[in-house]
Amino acid sequence: MSEPKLIPCGACGATNRVPLERLAQHQTPKCGRCGELLALDGMPFPVTDATFAAEVEGSPVPVLLDLWAPWCGPCRQLAPILEHLAAELAGKVRVAKLNTDENPRTAQRFQLEGIPTLILLRNGHELDRLVGLAPHADIARWLDQTLTSG
Repeated sequence: MSEPKLIPCGACGATNRVPLERLAQHQTPKCGRCGELLALDGMPFPVTDATFAAEVEGSPVPVLLDLWAPWCGPCRQLAPILEHLAAELAGKVRVAKLNTDENPRTAQRFQLEGIPTLILLRNGHELDRLVGLAPHADIARWLDQTLTSG
């Protein structure tokens, strides 16, 4: 029997041991603690006006919320940086994406000054925000400082 893969749960942060045989059979494993499906790729996940409360406010780990729009060039440039951060921070921080054009109610709630806007939330409360495009190192440093001080 081969060594299991350790997969952090994006919902509750628990580390799960998943046998490689299950992954080879293309079975999506569930978290042993909370029962949520485990994200195997550590990718950002979409949220909408309808799912925001459950996915973001109800998250047991902090959520980095990307407020973006498909027509926004800097938003598209930020996407691969957020994909990398989602993989790096899996189990510690969830990365969510909210299309502001399709979800105006939630976008208005945050009184945006511009997009892209990154908002770090814990228990549904805003800890800090970063407006505009920034490099990976700057975002990672901002996240670290905000999480340790907030």
